[in-house]
Amino acid sequence: MQLDETLEYAAGPDTVFAMLCDASWRERVCELAYAQSYDVSVEPDGDAATITVERVMPAEVPDAVKAFLGKTVEIQQVERWAPPLADGTRHAEVSVRIKGQPASMQGTSVLAGTDTSTLRVTGDVRVKVPFVGRKIEPEVAKAIAAALRIEETAAADYLA
Repeated sequence: MQLDETLEYAAGPDTVFAMLCDASWRERVCELAYAQSYDVSVEPDGDAATITVERVMPAEVPDAVKAFLGKTVEIQQVERWAPPLADGTRHAEVSVRIKGQPASMQGTSVLAGTDTSTLRVTGDVRVKVPFVGRKIEPEVAKAIAAALRIEETAAADYLA
């Protein structure tokens, strides 16, 4: 299942990228999402960075899906950000996986703009379970989209 979400930020790409690389902002996002526990790692590499966020979340999904996932899910999100292009646009490879489950998303993020920015996240959500995987994929995609909306809300406060 394809995921395609666009977030809006009231700052230019350099400022937004600095926010994305701020471990304390990432931790705040985890708190706003009601993560039961979390670990954030930001590894700068010149103008590039790798950001890893691992969190344990309550499984807020329909009962049929919860029976498959359990009461909590451990999510690992890895973003590998490349240096900016000449116009300031940045690209990242994004991987989201639910540990211990055959559910994941592989995709990209594109951060672009001038005085304001957009972050477009696209990806392929997969649940590799025969017969029921396709039925669970929309729930996983909804959870990823909801997490992105929490990031957008946290960013508005951070950038204000």
